Amino acid sequence: MIKHHPTAQILRDFVTGELPDSLSLIVSSHVEMCEQCQAEVMRLTELAATDSFGSEEVIADELIENQVNAVLHGNDDDIHADFDMSLIDMITADEQLANIDATEDHSPQLVKVADTEFELPRALNQVVRKDWLNLGKISRARLDFEDGDHHTSLLHIDKEGAVPCHTHKGFEITLLLEGSFEDEMGEYHKGDFIWLDGEHTHQPFTKEGCVCLTVSSDALYFTKGVSQLFNPIGKFIY
Repeated sequence: MIKHHPTAQILRDFVTGELPDSLSLIVSSHVEMCEQCQAEVMRLTELAATDSFGSEEVIADELIENQVNAVLHGNDDDIHADFDMSLIDMITADEQLANIDATEDHSPQLVKVADTEFELPRALNQVVRKDWLNLGKISRARLDFEDGDHHTSLLHIDKEGAVPCHTHKGFEITLLLEGSFEDEMGEYHKGDFIWLDGEHTHQPFTKEGCVCLTVSSDALYFTKGVSQLFNPIGKFIY
């Protein structure tokens, strides 16, 4: 069961197109996995459409009134001329979600890393994935997705693996695609959306192994042991 979700403000910004591309990508991937957030995005989309164009009943009344006025004035050329084409083009949120471009491949893609096979979110189907880099039980594949200083990656941690204790110079968003992990703040499962920043210090550990989609705005800062030796070059490896 998914317990961790984007905030209400993040979902509103997602619907209105105000998120940076990398954040929109990871939020879209979560929404694909989460029925609760799908319903909320649907509701927010309908509200945004109503705010922009009015209710469907008002739109229908306006279209009919315009057409009747054009007919009464006897000018056939004006029957469509006075229509607000944005009203005609407006479709409901249900139709927007259903009207997927048939020319694109939206079938699930399976990816295998180590002994783990997982389904890639459809939002990532058209994003180029670089080769996996391996460091012990941790593997990372950077996504070729330009968005300023934001880095977007797939992260795999093998069974009984851990990321050294660290905090964050910027923010780090993690979407759990497969498996589970735990840290000092709790347990996380498939579909969970976790946003951390410099106020959080943790050491993620996984018993069964996990795959995550991550977006980072700056380097990790390791806080314990020999991993602290990586801090001077942290900006090159986040």
